[in-house]
Amino acid sequence: MMTWDFFFRLLVAGVLGAIIGLDREYRAKEAGFRTHFLVALGSALFMIVSKYGFWDILGDTGIGLDPSRIAAQVVSGIGFLGAGTIIIQKLFVRGLTTAAGIWATSAIGLAVGAGQYWLGISAMLLTLLGLEGLGYIFQKFSQRNVLLIFTTTNQEVIKEVTDEIKSKKHTISSYSTESSRLGDIITYRVTMVIRTHKTGDETLLFQFIQHLPDVMIDRME
Repeated sequence: MMTWDFFFRLLVAGVLGAIIGLDREYRAKEAGFRTHFLVALGSALFMIVSKYGFWDILGDTGIGLDPSRIAAQVVSGIGFLGAGTIIIQKLFVRGLTTAAGIWATSAIGLAVGAGQYWLGISAMLLTLLGLEGLGYIFQKFSQRNVLLIFTTTNQEVIKEVTDEIKSKKHTISSYSTESSRLGDIITYRVTMVIRTHKTGDETLLFQFIQHLPDVMIDRME
């Protein structure tokens, strides 16, 4: 009977983790539903082993165990996985929210593994609220960083792009230009980190740059 209860805990933890992962998958983030499913499932398994895996030796003379010791290592160990989702390029940082989501998913798995189903479900709902609901509510007040990399053979294009950014009252957080010569042609590769006001501003900027002559967008995200 206890075996089926453990299986049910693993199943519930995996489902809750997958639900959070589907949100990250929809947003095309570094960790999707499979990663979150495995994190929640593994955390629940660690909690079950930590609580119940040593019952057969607890009655032996001189044996004393701390049932929280394995589960406690998940809290610190999951940081290595979360760090793998964080990308730092100049002043542009990506993946912090996803890393925090993995950390929260791990905690949800631990809660469900301990048999606290409603705590895990409530935490899953609040995590989704933090990922989607708060972003929707505060999107008019929040700012976001956009990484823009483009190349051009026309130096005037660079001025047109920066003028457009300033006219929309965006902020250029980081700016660098690299030039290379091939015969008489000089190619400029421009890297910018732009702080925009709301979601969708980067799309308008992309459309503006796309219609400029002698320019190719290498990356924008």
